[in-house]
Amino acid sequence: MLNENGYVEMFTNMMSEGFIVIDSQGTIQVYNNKAKDIFGISHNQQISHEAGQIKNGDIVIIGDNAIGKDDGNLNSSSLKYIGIDDENIKKGDAIIAIGVYNVEGIKPVYLYQKSKDMTDTLKMETSFLGIDIGVVIDFINKIITIEVDKQKYTMAYINYIGHMVVLDAKTSKIKFYQSQGYTAKGESINEILKGKEYRAKGENSELLNVIGKNIFEIHKSGSTIKEFYEVAKGKNISYVDEFKEINGFPTMCTLLPVNSQKRRIGAALKVEDISEIKRVLRERDEALSNLEKIEKRLDEEREIIEAFPNIIGESKEMNYVKKLALKAAKTNSTVLIQGESGTGKNLLAKAIHENGPKKDNPFIHVNCGAIPESLLESELFGYEKGAFTGASSSGKKGFFELANGGTIFLDEIGEISSNLQVKLLQVLQDKSFYKVGGQKKIEVDLRIIAATNKNLEEEMIEGRFREDLYYRINVFPIWIPSLRERKEDIYPLVENILPKVCEKVGCENKRISAEALNLLLRYDWPGNVRELENILERAANLSEGNTILSKNLTIKVADENKYLDEEILPLREATRNFEKKIIKKVLEYYKGDKKKSMKALDISKTTFYEKIKRYNINI
Repeated sequence: MLNENGYVEMFTNMMSEGFIVIDSQGTIQVYNNKAKDIFGISHNQQISHEAGQIKNGDIVIIGDNAIGKDDGNLNSSSLKYIGIDDENIKKGDAIIAIGVYNVEGIKPVYLYQKSKDMTDTLKMETSFLGIDIGVVIDFINKIITIEVDKQKYTMAYINYIGHMVVLDAKTSKIKFYQSQGYTAKGESINEILKGKEYRAKGENSELLNVIGKNIFEIHKSGSTIKEFYEVAKGKNISYVDEFKEINGFPTMCTLLPVNSQKRRIGAALKVEDISEIKRVLRERDEALSNLEKIEKRLDEEREIIEAFPNIIGESKEMNYVKKLALKAAKTNSTVLIQGESGTGKNLLAKAIHENGPKKDNPFIHVNCGAIPESLLESELFGYEKGAFTGASSSGKKGFFELANGGTIFLDEIGEISSNLQVKLLQVLQDKSFYKVGGQKKIEVDLRIIAATNKNLEEEMIEGRFREDLYYRINVFPIWIPSLRERKEDIYPLVENILPKVCEKVGCENKRISAEALNLLLRYDWPGNVRELENILERAANLSEGNTILSKNLTIKVADENKYLDEEILPLREATRNFEKKIIKKVLEYYKGDKKKSMKALDISKTTFYEKIKRYNINI
């Protein structure tokens, strides 16, 4: 027959909760398997090391998310063991530190973060004494990882944790690493640094026997353990299923006195681990948060699709353009759309207007480059009767007045003369202007969208575009990328354009062959989407069947293989040739103006003349 203690051990080990009993002196009498699991005492590690003690010259690696919280009361004084003497490091700071134990002259490496300045992660990657070491404190997922020569030592935590790895001074091999249950085993960072012996790890290592030990040896301190001890001594405290934190673990505890013949002989503590529940709840909250983000993103994508059905393209670049355009549509700010000819700037401007607060009011499109300069002022601002020879006897409203309450789209704004830029600046500043030959100030409430295929910053530097006007129109800039920068949009563009082209030329719907599509993908597209429309229209006219073949496309694509056969050169020689070519082109563009050429090339005077001499360029 089993003895009484045998029955107690068998019965308590069958429990699904942790169960601890101490006598009136605080000595542990019962500590079941579940309690050992909860507090890491029965934790089996896969990486083995022998029992031992830290020695002079050992390499110490520390990752601590809050100094002094759950690391054996680590402090700046203890950090001096590894050469760190920094009075700025305070309790509660997170720290990553690597140093040599009790050896002077070897500089430690470390970084720390104040609790009030916490970011998502604190990380360090370095080679220390020839050893590759990486440490990451992940404050979001609550994990600290120390990596030594690609071997990872990971510790998860609930609130606070002090993680540590020690490498042998002579061999640089693993000598000690921190694991769950270090508080119960007396193996916190501070204790190890102060010379406390540590236990062996591995599948065959002996488990810590807690029976017969004082409760404070295993759980150090904390209000719950103090209450537990005080009840065992005779204090009348008891509770059922209360939230308590023990050794940093969130638990639900039941505390009961143990009496015999009306005399207090100890206390019992039932512990239920709720860290898993908290983890599940956290994962649920994260999942809900991610779901909300996904739903928001889907709503945004749906809104973009509905807002811009005529802006074709699902590339990353075009999706970004559409997101910006949707944001621009919801404001009254001046928008500047930039991009090469044929990228669809006018289409985007119209879409911004149609999705904005002024969508029910006029949208006036003015192509500033198509109107003669002598007429542009009167077209924009209107004129009074008799303002000039040939003027209408009743005068005329200008585009700005016609756009009142709505949007005026100034296409190719870079073509406006300097004199007219001054008057345009007044409209942007005051939303008012005078007609040609007029004395009465006309006030307007409208939105301005401008577009250009020119680099206005360069135009401004060259003195062809007013700086104050540039900053007035560049409030909400949107850059439309060229077609060659988003070739993945070619197929959806072809699918959208081809039926319209077939209808326009009066033929049955045609499809495009894979070979022809491949040719389109290889082409450089200097004319962008407008050129694609023209090429497809010509191809629809040229193709005899209902399929457009590559021979129907009037484009030429360079033979890349031939180019490589002819042009392959050593990299240094190819670089020199290209550099010489660019310098000559820039000098030709600026008609030999060396100062402007240096500025455009962004090189110093000395470098410029050295290259001129090296490449024998005539200037």
